Amino acid sequence: MLSLLFLIMYIPAVMSSSSQMAGIFPQDPALPIGSTLTATCSVSPDLGLHASSLFWSLNGHRLPSSSYSVLSPTALSVTLPGLPASRQRSGDNLVCHNHGGHVLAGSCLYIGMPPVKPVNLTCWSRNIKDLTCRWAPGGQGETFIKTKYTLKYKLRWYGRERECEEYNAAQPYSCYIPRDLALFTPYEIWVEATNQLGSATSDVITLDILDVVTTDPPSAVSVSRVGDLEDHLSVRWKSPPALKDFLFQAKYQIRYRLEDNSDWKVMDDVGNQTSCRLAGLRPGTVYFVQVRCNPVGIYGSRRAGIWSEWSHPTAASTPRSERALSGSCDSKSGDSNSTLRRELKQFFGWVRNHAYGCGGMSIKLYDQWRVWMQKSHKTRNQVLQGDKS
Repeated sequence: MLSLLFLIMYIPAVMSSSSQMAGIFPQDPALPIGSTLTATCSVSPDLGLHASSLFWSLNGHRLPSSSYSVLSPTALSVTLPGLPASRQRSGDNLVCHNHGGHVLAGSCLYIGMPPVKPVNLTCWSRNIKDLTCRWAPGGQGETFIKTKYTLKYKLRWYGRERECEEYNAAQPYSCYIPRDLALFTPYEIWVEATNQLGSATSDVITLDILDVVTTDPPSAVSVSRVGDLEDHLSVRWKSPPALKDFLFQAKYQIRYRLEDNSDWKVMDDVGNQTSCRLAGLRPGTVYFVQVRCNPVGIYGSRRAGIWSEWSHPTAASTPRSERALSGSCDSKSGDSNSTLRRELKQFFGWVRNHAYGCGGMSIKLYDQWRVWMQKSHKTRNQVLQGDKS
């Protein structure tokens, strides 16, 4: 009975040995950068090869024979000192060949670094329906070997630990949780990084979904002229439609820039209204305008939300100045009005410098004055042109 059992155990071992004609030890090792590796290629005597006829290659390049050592008629070793980082995450290819170049055996070398604690973990919820988290790898951010990042989360006081499953290949350090999230209960969230050389865990953050809500950008953004006012534009928009059923008070920001300029000017004092007047603009100029939203106090949350993305740019131009188009000068009329202009200069200069906000009695007064000035100037030009004819 014992002999039969030994025979049953021995046969698979013999079959396995005979099917493996050559091998490399260690097989697929993971080593820190700068390590020294000695690998051994062992061949079966049945191949009729002597170890001195074999040679090694690394990533397709033949290694010098000075790094070889013949250990036995069927074993040849190679020593690789000061290994650099792997050229590819799938590992460097160390291969043992016979004298004709035929591949006998191969091994993948994973040369890199253990992961460092992930940092800058932040999360946000779009319209209270989901949660997206993003982080940065610790240290220099490169381990040179495949490193797995796993986002984990659980309810703070109860509930089991769960793993995020929807990772974005285009954004390797982020994960998306699409559903089954609880409100009014804080979550604990963290990231674990692991590879063949070790593991590291980020700091744990605690958050309530209602405190990290962001929205879609405001919709239906339109920009139009304000009558003939040459330095004004009116901006209107609609609240994000996805949040219309939730209790919150939105805050808005506007930014605008000249067509030929990449610098944006941001207005922070828009408040919760859905329209705004831009003043003090350059006449006859194209402006690009964008709006974004911040939901405040959703379901009584005491924290401000997260700013949405900016809306798509909307363009409009201010009217051209009639003074620049008229091509005529009325020096006499200018002299008669010089006193009035000097008296109004300081006041309306102040209005111009403070008219970047939205709405207000001073803006309306300024509008009336500008319309009156433009009409008066147009009338004078018409009279002058009539006298000349």
